[in-house]
Amino acid sequence: MGLLDSLVGNEVKKFVKRKDSDAGEAGRALEELRGSIYNEIRTSEGAKRQQQRICGPVVAMTFNFIVSVGIILANKLVMGRVGFKFPIFLTLIHYVTSWLLLAIFKTLSILPVAPPSRTTPFSSIFSLGAVMAFASGLANTSLKHNSVGFYQMAKIAVTPTIVSAEFILFRKTISFNKVLALAVVSAGVAIATVTDVEFNVFGALIAIAWIVPSAINKILWSNLQQQANWTALALMWKTTPVTIFFLLALMPWLDPPGVLLFQWDFNNTTAILISALLGFLLQWSGALALGATSATSHVVLGQFKTCVILLGGYLIFNSDPGFVSICGALAALCGMSVYTSLNLQKSQDNVSMQLPKQSLPTLKPKATNEESVESDVEETTNPTTAV
Repeated sequence: MGLLDSLVGNEVKKFVKRKDSDAGEAGRALEELRGSIYNEIRTSEGAKRQQQRICGPVVAMTFNFIVSVGIILANKLVMGRVGFKFPIFLTLIHYVTSWLLLAIFKTLSILPVAPPSRTTPFSSIFSLGAVMAFASGLANTSLKHNSVGFYQMAKIAVTPTIVSAEFILFRKTISFNKVLALAVVSAGVAIATVTDVEFNVFGALIAIAWIVPSAINKILWSNLQQQANWTALALMWKTTPVTIFFLLALMPWLDPPGVLLFQWDFNNTTAILISALLGFLLQWSGALALGATSATSHVVLGQFKTCVILLGGYLIFNSDPGFVSICGALAALCGMSVYTSLNLQKSQDNVSMQLPKQSLPTLKPKATNEESVESDVEETTNPTTAV
């Protein structure tokens, strides 16, 4: 009877230990799952991975393209029919609206986490916010004083500026084929818009002053997202207050007087608020595109929008930009296609280089019975030996 009790007791103890072991493994699995979820939601690396999974290059650039067309129409409505002739103040309204929306996101705990402050100096955030203010403010001021054609001609100069700045700052070079494709794009856009080049001296100076901040702004946005684990929304939250400060400083110098005399009725205010919401989406989509691609690709996307609008007006609305302009737009689209294919080919090459190389299995000579016994003894007496 005592022997039976001892056997039953041993079985019970083994069962309890096995259950405890299973419970411990389940607890560890739950802890690992909770840690992985936390890393995906509440860390900058996880937030960046989520942004890359949800919003790849095609999605980001399509999003930016659609919003850009929408804000062009909205700003034409605000500055034309509404008569709001204050480009810097309109830009300020856009960024204040963006900051308020980001503050709501942060209150609801849906704003992505920013990387630790030690990884990104405050000088980089401050510089990006300041350059953003000059790039956005001068762009709207240039559109007010120049024709769209001259604005696009000035935008062509942004491409070589970006290439030169990236080489000076980061020693980044591009292939000869890409340079040739970009040259075709620039020449095509120049030919397509040459019939609409109207400007004055002040507008030309503003356009020239806008080129360098625009190029540096795109480079910084792209570099911080790709190298420092920043997401678009987190970087917008950090830089927007700095941008607002510099726009307030620019407004007295570049905006005409009379902003307080503007008639703020329901229709005018609604149109300006729609433009402000589109401005937030434009900033967000532009940041996503810069994080997913590069500064040069984002400029090419802007020139693609110009050609699509020109050809769309010709095909849909029966506008007549002229045979030369149509040929220039088609040539630019061909150059963009070549540039995009070269980028895709480079991306595929990078992915293939990152894949682990498969090595052929090595054949070992068959061990004799004595060698097998000796190896079993060594593994039993020395359990830390790697198998």
